[in-house]
Amino acid sequence: MPLFVKIESGIVEKPIFDQYVPAHVEYVRKLIANGHQARTGYWGDMGGGMLLFEAESLEEAQTIVENDPLVKNGCVTYELHQWCIVVE
Repeated sequence: MPLFVKIESGIVEKPIFDQYVPAHVEYVRKLIANGHQARTGYWGDMGGGMLLFEAESLEEAQTIVENDPLVKNGCVTYELHQWCIVVE
């Protein structure tokens, strides 16, 4: 299954952002349970974060990202890219 990356930047104050983090974590857990091999995290040296996951298509990847609570609640802007691995 193709890999996709959502690279995000926060656009709200931290207290607002933090109230949606538990829902985001639960959403990622559901993605994992549904076979999307999702991983999420944040940059230690700058703002923002990343969600790496598998999806059948760009369209499915876009739907997954649009349903992320951080996106649905206007906490982040993002870029979505397919990641094509050269060496494993």
